[in-house]
Amino acid sequence: MGFLDSLKFSRLKEGLTKTRDSIVQKVQRIVRAKRKIDAELLDEIEEILITSDVGATTSMDIIDRIRERVKSQGYEDASELMRLLREEVGAFLADEPVETDGTSILVPSVKKPYVVMIVGVNGVGKTTTVGKLAHNYKTSGYEVLIGAADTFRAAANRQLEIWADRAGVGIIQQKPGADPASVAFDTLQSAMARNVDVVLIDTAGRLHTRSNLMEELKKIKRVMSKIHAEAPHEVLLVLDATTGQNAIQQAKLFDEAVQLTGLVVTKLDGTAKGGVVIGISHEMKTPVKYIGVGEQIDDLQVFDRDAFVDALFGSLETEEDVSVEEEL
Repeated sequence: MGFLDSLKFSRLKEGLTKTRDSIVQKVQRIVRAKRKIDAELLDEIEEILITSDVGATTSMDIIDRIRERVKSQGYEDASELMRLLREEVGAFLADEPVETDGTSILVPSVKKPYVVMIVGVNGVGKTTTVGKLAHNYKTSGYEVLIGAADTFRAAANRQLEIWADRAGVGIIQQKPGADPASVAFDTLQSAMARNVDVVLIDTAGRLHTRSNLMEELKKIKRVMSKIHAEAPHEVLLVLDATTGQNAIQQAKLFDEAVQLTGLVVTKLDGTAKGGVVIGISHEMKTPVKYIGVGEQIDDLQVFDRDAFVDALFGSLETEEDVSVEEEL
């Protein structure tokens, strides 16, 4: 299971309950009512995937792959569909895992300080994610410094101060209304002077449809690259799972502006729209690096594709778990 221990897997499985009800249990109901795989059954499964925010494009691609396998490999029994669906969903999740040693996140020493820029619209849990990431890196043994580059909302900076304190890491701030790029510049300079391992740059939660605000993010990137040629090493977009398909549009716009390296999907525990993880990973070809499954500081988990699929469908050895739980 890699980085996820049994407790984390339990939280992940619990966090995906609503999504599992929305996708897996619905598919199981129609599969149990059929004896053979036919066009009507596949169409019904495709509809379930689409209405569960997997997305039309990804849902059609998954069903096309299953239809091709049914034809080429001779599958006939409807009971085999759950395994086929499980395998195809796993294949559609972009896989670029966060590097760990099995227990801790690893940061390449040659990239010190390792600079992570976090972007996203207001309300997705971006500042909370910064705090939780700081905690993850800190507990992995790294010295962390946060740059509060959302200079337009005093409340956001205050919230970030609280998270920095909880995580036990430093924070660089300037006066309200200061140039965000200046904060990023000061943070990175300070990190290099103090030999800090990881720098996390929080940015304003701007409306992604405002081009001038995207220009602000581009400026932050440019300024940091003048101090450290490779900075930022990561640009993570935080997305709220409850927004469903809107998250994919957000990702496309942010990627065009700042070239995303990874995604953080939050609030999976509060929605039946967790299927968006599958859709956004497939359509964007951008890996989900972290997922949020709760409110606690350690509820931001490193995304593990196999663990996600196991939590959603049950492991290959225990595929009946979900249907048994439904009937109890």
